[in-house]
Amino acid sequence: MGFLDAIKRWRLAQQGLSSGKKRRIHSENPVIQVLEDSLWVKFTLYATFAVSCGVMVLKSSADTSFANDPLKGAIYGFIISVAAILMFQVSLQTSCRRNSRVVLVLGGLLIHLALLRIVMGLVNAGHIPEVYRFFFVPFALAPMLHGVLLGRAVGAFSAVFVTLIGCLFAPQGEALPYMILSLVAGVTSVLLAHEVRKRLQLLQAGIYVGAVTLLLGLLLGSLDIAACFGPGAMDRLQVLGTGSAAAFGTAVFTALLISGLLPVFEGVFHLTTDISWLELSDLNHKLLRQMQLESPGTFHHSLVVAALSEAAAEKIGANAPMCRVCSYFHDVGKLKKPGYFIENQNDGAENPHETLTPTMSTLIIIAHVKDGVDLAVKHKLNPRIIDVIQEHHGDSLVAYFYHKAREQKKLELEKVGRGLENPEDLPSIEEKNFRYPGPRPSTRESGIISLADTIESASRTLHKPTPARIRSLVDDLIRQKIQDGQLDDCPLTLRELAIVKDSFSSTLRSMLHSRIDYPKDDESSSAVPRRAAPERSSRRSDRVVPQPRES
Repeated sequence: MGFLDAIKRWRLAQQGLSSGKKRRIHSENPVIQVLEDSLWVKFTLYATFAVSCGVMVLKSSADTSFANDPLKGAIYGFIISVAAILMFQVSLQTSCRRNSRVVLVLGGLLIHLALLRIVMGLVNAGHIPEVYRFFFVPFALAPMLHGVLLGRAVGAFSAVFVTLIGCLFAPQGEALPYMILSLVAGVTSVLLAHEVRKRLQLLQAGIYVGAVTLLLGLLLGSLDIAACFGPGAMDRLQVLGTGSAAAFGTAVFTALLISGLLPVFEGVFHLTTDISWLELSDLNHKLLRQMQLESPGTFHHSLVVAALSEAAAEKIGANAPMCRVCSYFHDVGKLKKPGYFIENQNDGAENPHETLTPTMSTLIIIAHVKDGVDLAVKHKLNPRIIDVIQEHHGDSLVAYFYHKAREQKKLELEKVGRGLENPEDLPSIEEKNFRYPGPRPSTRESGIISLADTIESASRTLHKPTPARIRSLVDDLIRQKIQDGQLDDCPLTLRELAIVKDSFSSTLRSMLHSRIDYPKDDESSSAVPRRAAPERSSRRSDRVVPQPRES
């Protein structure tokens, strides 16, 4: 099919009907898409996780309280893992919708438990002293990783279930201290690593987790600080120092490891953290620099849309950095024909649409969405940015040219009534031909950007933008979007829309506020008299001794 398509494009290019190039499209590999959505693959992943947990507990039962009945420990591990799967499937439906997310979550839990088993094995083999057995466990690994990549809810889920399953690996009589340490340290890492925007924050989270682990270890008696001041105090102080170094070192190393591997996880699982969104917000990107030079009006429009959407997203708890970055690129397709968009047309310059029919003008305007996807794919932009480029107009109507076409047809019908035109020669005006191809916004962030784009453009038409007029404009435009069905596929609730309206109105008021008129002086009083220049003496001796300046 690809060869036949190439021949067709070549033949059309020979006839002058095509450039011979194939437009880039944004689509996932069909094989990967099938694997992502397959229920059999998901069931296999769940079964593998449950069996793996049971096997790991069975193999390590000789060093735990299940030494006399290892099968009992394996059954416990299997039951807890099944409970984890059910909780994951029921409570975290967004995260378990794609099988790659299932691999990330369950795989992270298995790696965490495998490291725990290795540490316990080293303790039992005598390579790590028993007094430090819990200080070398990376309690924050799975909770922090999942919290940064998938959100606080998934991070808390990981903290709970690595704790429950991990208790089965603890030595006899030490399950309760382990449970307290693991749960508190894991939850602490999730709380501190939420919405991380700088890698330094991960390091700080690791330090705090180390402090919490050490403090709990002292309170639970893993390190007896009171004994440090008795006989042999120096040895006990050395134990305290080594335990502190182990607790802080393990936690900090875990945080640094997650920070370094974040780009790998983001690339493999098609995720984007706030850290990456902030890195993508650099205005020195090649496309943005080109926009500044070739379509400055569109660039300024994009900056204002970014400010509107970011502020609104912050208010409702959506991904504000994503809104900011996607707003920068949402109209990048206008670079193909910048002069056909009003914001890039200079005052007094000829409008190219005046020589075109409304239908042709509509095709040019609509094409900026496909051109934007083409440029985004070519420059390998984030897939979420490409989704916003496709969705920010939905399947809305290009109203100006649609009404212009209807007005022209009315004039032609009048000529038909006078016998000056043949009714068969009149083109049909169908609304679907004046609508964008879609799809409609499918995420909260895409919906916010779509609304901000419309409101920013319309706000330029306001004369004397008072707060009441701004609020009325925002209400009317959002109501029109809802009535046209543009938000039907978007998960924004009515309460969130009310908050978004307030945010848009507040931001626009600060941008479009009026200023006082500065009075102008009369022409006679505006002239500032020049100070008479002092006459210089012709004799050099007058300048030998400087005279003191009078106050």
